[in-house]
Amino acid sequence: MSNPLFDMMQNGLAGSIMQMLPGMKQNPLSALQSAGFNVPNGLNDPKQILQHLVQSGQINQGQLDYAQQMARMLGLKI
Repeated sequence: MSNPLFDMMQNGLAGSIMQMLPGMKQNPLSALQSAGFNVPNGLNDPKQILQHLVQSGQINQGQLDYAQQMARMLGLKI
């Protein structure tokens, strides 16, 4: 399954990711929903959101690992 966020990361569009970062920090749930992910409104804990995305098959473990690696490279604490 393809999704916009991972497509951007895999295509090396770090600038687009950096543009998304403020929105992600302010309202991660809304940012993820805008990127095409289906996340229930009641989830607010980042670990619960990630668990939901993996369990629902919206992302796989490799994609999660890659996103976490990218976040570390950008100097984000995860």
